[in-house]
Amino acid sequence: MKVYIRHARSPDLKYCSMGVKKFFDKHGLDMRDFLINGIDSEKLLALDDAMATAVVEVAIKEQNGQQ
Repeated sequence: MKVYIRHARSPDLKYCSMGVKKFFDKHGLDMRDFLINGIDSEKLLALDDAMATAVVEVAIKEQNGQQ
């Protein structure tokens, strides 16, 4: 499943763009590619990071129609 910036910016999380960029830089991920194409949820979950897991959970809720 793909995760997009809208999931990070959702009302549940409200992560700021600068914070997301710092997160991507910290983990060596391509922010530009993320903004254009999203990122696979498995890649985020593999980081074993609470912020990444929370974003994936929002994407799952959206996919299940539980916005």
